[in-house]
Amino acid sequence: MNELGFIDVSPIALVQIVAAYILGSIAFGILISKLFGLPDPRTVGSGNPGATNVLRSGKKSAAALTLLGDAFKGWFPVWFLMQPDGGLMWVTSAVAIAVFLGHLYPVFYKFKGGKGVATALGILLAISPWLALLTMLTWGLVFAATKYSSLAAIVASILLPIYAGSLNWFEAYRDYEIVFVFLAVMLVWRHRTNIQKLLNGTESGFGKK
Repeated sequence: MNELGFIDVSPIALVQIVAAYILGSIAFGILISKLFGLPDPRTVGSGNPGATNVLRSGKKSAAALTLLGDAFKGWFPVWFLMQPDGGLMWVTSAVAIAVFLGHLYPVFYKFKGGKGVATALGILLAISPWLALLTMLTWGLVFAATKYSSLAAIVASILLPIYAGSLNWFEAYRDYEIVFVFLAVMLVWRHRTNIQKLLNGTESGFGKK
């Protein structure tokens, strides 16, 4: 903080935040689909370039690589800054938000990106593997019961800040409270069309006709 109470933003911090946004803008679903000779994921299914839509192509390996790529780009910059002497807490939070926004609104694809589930997971894995595991478990249970990946993502997103705030976890991760809330709000927002389809009974589910 400077004398006026504002955060001092160093050139290095700005570079880190911008670099995180650019990294987030890399759409692994599009790149991997091209590598495997698959249709552009934006032209099939929900039009989302994420792992779920790539899986609809029938190529599980391509979907798995998409998931890993999108998760890695969320994990790496946050993990890097959380190392000893890696960076200030507020910079780490800003980088987490920047890489997530890069995935949602990629500069390389006219700011039309994915819904951010895998990238959010990568961010959580960097901050707290246990919190990430609990969120993944929630996703898995809801998906197993309903076969709707969108519903699973929505429920897990809503519960994320609740999990972080329970069992005194927020004391340990208080500096990342804004990240957890931001991820939850944006994930639900990005699934707003899925919410409408779920309410209308028109949402596509795996194994459902």
